[in-house]
Amino acid sequence: MIRAEFFAAKGGLMLGYHISGHSGYAESGRDIICAFVSSAAYMTANTITEVMGISAEAEASDGDMCVMVSKNDAARCKDVLEGLKLHLLNTEEQYPEFLNVIITEV
Repeated sequence: MIRAEFFAAKGGLMLGYHISGHSGYAESGRDIICAFVSSAAYMTANTITEVMGISAEAEASDGDMCVMVSKNDAARCKDVLEGLKLHLLNTEEQYPEFLNVIITEV
């Protein structure tokens, strides 16, 4: 199962996310859930760092990605991070046995 954890500051502003695991929907290379989540996570990270030019802590390796922005940049990243969260929550509704979305207040 994929675990997508979003980190929110007090007041609700999103500070980032950590996505880990594999869905198990299909064999590696044919797993549309893993491909979908990976693509959305990379697009979000690239939008924040490359398009918006925001310095973020971003790390990715096989089946694991973590992106964190500073509290000072959180308001600028709000729409992008909320969009990813909504996108993954909608996917979780369709595929609850393959994706788990968690919101953690930090």
